[in-house]
Amino acid sequence: MNRQAQAAVLFLVGAALLHAGFTNLYLRYVKAGLQPLLLLSGAVLIVAALATAWYEWRRARAEKAHAETHAAAHPETADTADAGHGGHGVHVHREPRISWLLVLPLFALILVAPPALGSYSAVRTGTALMKPYGLSKLPDSDPLTIGLVDYASRAVYDHGHSLGTRQLKVTGFIALDKSGSPYLVRMALNCCAADAQPVKIALTGKIPPVLQPDTWLEVTGTYSPKQTKDPINNGPIPYFQVSLAKPVPTPKDPYDESWNQ
Repeated sequence: MNRQAQAAVLFLVGAALLHAGFTNLYLRYVKAGLQPLLLLSGAVLIVAALATAWYEWRRARAEKAHAETHAAAHPETADTADAGHGGHGVHVHREPRISWLLVLPLFALILVAPPALGSYSAVRTGTALMKPYGLSKLPDSDPLTIGLVDYASRAVYDHGHSLGTRQLKVTGFIALDKSGSPYLVRMALNCCAADAQPVKIALTGKIPPVLQPDTWLEVTGTYSPKQTKDPINNGPIPYFQVSLAKPVPTPKDPYDESWNQ
């Protein structure tokens, strides 16, 4: 690709990054904390594209001016060069047009937002619950809205001491194992969607009779001391005693970023 084409591709990449960064689209790819770096990268690419186009324009003008000056000073040479261009002495090599296919993924990024990882990945991957470095003090509100990963960590590694008998609200999407048993799941990530792994809690109590995979639920209930093992990696899965469950819209950020904090 020539310089103009390279500048165009750089501009499109930068524009795609800015589009993703200024909308919720970037949350399908990276964690929320990386938004400033994403916006900065997009701005740098656009500036680089504009600088490339400007320098290429200046170079073309300089070459044209030099050629005109040379032609005015040596008209006989210019006539000979024109004759050569009219014959077969000069061959112009054009860049292969197939190289423009490189921009197709950019349009896919802008026009087609991929869905967040869901139940299909969750039931085929073992729970990624890790022992936290420490547990922060919970607010005094009752009922308490708590993240799914936070609940699972306290239920398994704190044995529910910090949860007690308080009413809790947890949100996640439904995944069903091979036997049809429901899990409430959040995909936890360190950096980006490529490293996302599921953290699961099992449900017991007043569970809705019909559950569809990937449906987002807000469940209200209490800590349950019961635990089970993930059949895939033998990881611990705590239970949650449900007293009320209601469907909710998919959250703006479907991933949970609290597991590495």
